[in-house]
Amino acid sequence: MAWIDDIVKRIHNTDMQIINDAKSPSGQPHVGSLRGIIIHDAPFRYLKEKGVSTKFIYGSDDYDPLDELPKGYSKEYEKYLGMPLCNVPAPEGSIHSDLAMHFISDFFKIFDELGVQAEKYYMRDIYRNGVFNEAIDKLLSNVEKIREIYLRVSNSERANNWYPFQVVCEKCGKLGTTVVTNYDGKLVDYECNPNLVTWATGCGHKGKMSPFNGGGKLPYKVEWAAKWAYMNITIEGGGTDHNTKGGSRDVAEAIYREIFKKRPPLNIPYGFFMLEGKKMSSSKGIGATARDMTNFLPPEVLRYLMFGSHPKREVNFAPNENYITKLFNDFDRLHNKFHITKNANQAEKNIYNLAQVFSDNYYFTSDFSLIITLLQLPHKDIYEEAEKLKDAPLTEFETQNLNLRIRAAKYWLDNIAPDEDKLILQKDVPENAQNLTVTQKAFLENLAKSINNSKWTEKDLQTAMFSAARLTPILPKDSFEAFYTVLLDKKQGPKAGNLMYFLEKEYLLKMFTSVKFDRIKFWKHTSLTVNEFEFWLNKEKSNIVKSDVRIDFINREKNTTQTYSTGVIEFTFKMTDNKTYLKRIYLKEFFEGKTETQKELEKFKIYAKDYIEKTISQYNIDLN
Repeated sequence: MAWIDDIVKRIHNTDMQIINDAKSPSGQPHVGSLRGIIIHDAPFRYLKEKGVSTKFIYGSDDYDPLDELPKGYSKEYEKYLGMPLCNVPAPEGSIHSDLAMHFISDFFKIFDELGVQAEKYYMRDIYRNGVFNEAIDKLLSNVEKIREIYLRVSNSERANNWYPFQVVCEKCGKLGTTVVTNYDGKLVDYECNPNLVTWATGCGHKGKMSPFNGGGKLPYKVEWAAKWAYMNITIEGGGTDHNTKGGSRDVAEAIYREIFKKRPPLNIPYGFFMLEGKKMSSSKGIGATARDMTNFLPPEVLRYLMFGSHPKREVNFAPNENYITKLFNDFDRLHNKFHITKNANQAEKNIYNLAQVFSDNYYFTSDFSLIITLLQLPHKDIYEEAEKLKDAPLTEFETQNLNLRIRAAKYWLDNIAPDEDKLILQKDVPENAQNLTVTQKAFLENLAKSINNSKWTEKDLQTAMFSAARLTPILPKDSFEAFYTVLLDKKQGPKAGNLMYFLEKEYLLKMFTSVKFDRIKFWKHTSLTVNEFEFWLNKEKSNIVKSDVRIDFINREKNTTQTYSTGVIEFTFKMTDNKTYLKRIYLKEFFEGKTETQKELEKFKIYAKDYIEKTISQYNIDLN
């Protein structure tokens, strides 16, 4: 969070810091709009904590023209294109007076839910109440200077009769189609041009009117400078699109310096909030709305998402299970570093403090992936299971926090999760289990043995999972694939120990032992040659703490295609990492049916015993 410290170092010597942000209410605000709010709320909180007099104000740019139909609105609204948003009627059934209030009102409610204490203002009131009258006169009177700034800063040439103002046409009520061509100090000459823009059609009226008290508005770049001047704004950031060379910010700052003769506010440039790589838009309805995201993520997690990384970096949100689970896990990890292990660095402490909404104290948090799992296991009570994990009753606040996480999990399951990410517990072993490798199938048998001897806790069952993998042996990723395939008919799922804990042991044992496999084929796939085994011993013998050995033998079966008997020697080694590993040696096939089975077994035992004794002696191995 060095960027916040940098702001503190660079603030101007004024009695009051005023932080500003604004939004044009042209449609349902998308979640990207929340990033600006929370980015600006961060220095507001930080400066207040440092004892600096600070105010955060947030504006509804509701005097902007309607320049595009909001998503889902019929062509009946086309007649309002070009009118100020605050003059466009609200949709049928809305409790609000106009379209702007219809869209911005719920957005402002979200501020309270996210713990954002901003004073709201509406640009219709700023213009109509004459707050900008002096600024309008100053800017219109300096039109030649402003034309020169546009050309010099953004390489944008304005006509000799262009003025930085648009009036609300007295005849048709449109603003986005008007052109001001003269100002005499009191009135402006204007035309409502039918062909000025492609998204609205002017009525052709020409007239003369006052630009003051709501008669019209300044264009965005010029209006930005007027806001800074007449609202005494000292800090205001903007998205990447505004901060390009020669962009809106550069033009506004030049006007502010050269017309108003003031130093521009401190800038906080911030990257877009992307939804799987796509930029979002309110009017087009692209991406999740701010309301959707607020209904989904708990407030502290949403705030953490917005400034967990540097503001200049884009946030590329992906609503898949891996991304969402990692987001919650990262927040919980920071929560525990701050309160339990107390090893959070200063930047992490700042992030954590600024993410909090309702509590600065430690509270127990339930694993989000576990909640998703429990919601899909209706025989389990989530609150009871949470108290078991905490090993104490939940406080009132912890219950409220759990409720928010349950709401998030339900929202994800109902509105976002694809079918493949949903948990469907299998009653019987699915057909796909037959596609597992012979080693994966053998692992399941080992897992059954491992959990049958395990304590029934999430931690112990997770340990049993890894232990069974080492004693197969099999790579962890392959063992998890086998586990989820048999239980869920998919390749991934919730944490294995957690899932097993909430299922009946008898069910798990039945599922894991129902997958049959060819044991000789399994032995061949997982065994080392004598040379490979002895190479491993030479490398690892100094790390061996304890060891054991067993032999296994498969008789030649009569009346089958199996024409031989065979066996393995299995060494288990407990290592200095306190984990036990299995090394298997496959011995040669015996006699191919030429002798009695019992004699074959005796022959194998003699061979195995000789090898074991030789190995123990050569490598100085102590057996239990």
